[in-house]
Amino acid sequence: MPEGKTVADRLAQALADRGWSENELSRQSGVPQPTIHRIITGESKSPRTANLEKLANALGISIVQLTYGSAIGQAYGSSPKPGDSLEAAGQVGDAVKGHSNVQKAPQPIRYHRYPVISRVQAGAWTECVTPYEPGAEPHEEASDYRAQGKAFWLEVKGDSMTAPPGSTPSIPEGTLVLFDSGIDAVPGKLVAALLSDSNEATFKKLIEDGGQRFLKALNPAYPLIPINGNCRILGVAVEAKTRL
Repeated sequence: MPEGKTVADRLAQALADRGWSENELSRQSGVPQPTIHRIITGESKSPRTANLEKLANALGISIVQLTYGSAIGQAYGSSPKPGDSLEAAGQVGDAVKGHSNVQKAPQPIRYHRYPVISRVQAGAWTECVTPYEPGAEPHEEASDYRAQGKAFWLEVKGDSMTAPPGSTPSIPEGTLVLFDSGIDAVPGKLVAALLSDSNEATFKKLIEDGGQRFLKALNPAYPLIPINGNCRILGVAVEAKTRL
C-alpha cells in the first residue's frame, strides 16, 4: 500500500512500486502526463477527484488509499478496495490521525537518456549498427520513459506532421520525438519508417484502409504513401517535446 504524508508522496510511491514512468501511468489511466507530473511534484495543490480516481484504478489501489494512505484501511477494518468513495473515507478520516509517522520514502523518478540522431542514422541505429564515427556521438535527451527496445530521438523537419488548426495531435517542425523500436507498430500509431527508395527516415501516421496500409501525414496537403513491401518501421513514437 502506498505510504507518505501527501497525495504526491503516495502517488510517487505507488508509481515506483509498479516500476512505471509518468508516461506509462498516463497511458494506463488516461490522465495527461503533465497533470500527473504536477501532482507528483506537489505543484497541483488540489488535484481533481476524477483524475485521482483514474490514477488509483490504473495503479490497482483505491482512491481512499491514494488520498489518505493505508492507515485508512484500519478504520474500515480491512484493506480498502478500488472504488471506495471519498465520502466513505471522509467518515473515518480522523482514524488517520495519530498513525505512525514511520513511512516508506518514495523512490525518485528514474530518467533515461537516449541519443538524438539524424534521419540518415536512424536505420542503422535500429539494426544495432553504430550510426556515427567514434568521437562524433550525438548528444542525448532525458526522459522518464523506459524503452522496451532501442530508442532514439528524431527532430521533426518540415510541416508534414503539422495538423490543421484545432486538430490533434499536431507535431510542428523542431519538435523532438522519441521512438521505441521495441513496440509493435499497429494502425493508428505514429511511426518512424524507412522507405526503400530513400536513405532517410520519415515520420508519419500508420493507417489501414481496406486491408492496405499507408503512411499518412497529419498535414492533409501531403499524399498517402502506400506500404507494399517498400517500407521498414524503425520505431513507434512514445513522447514529444519542444524546446523554447
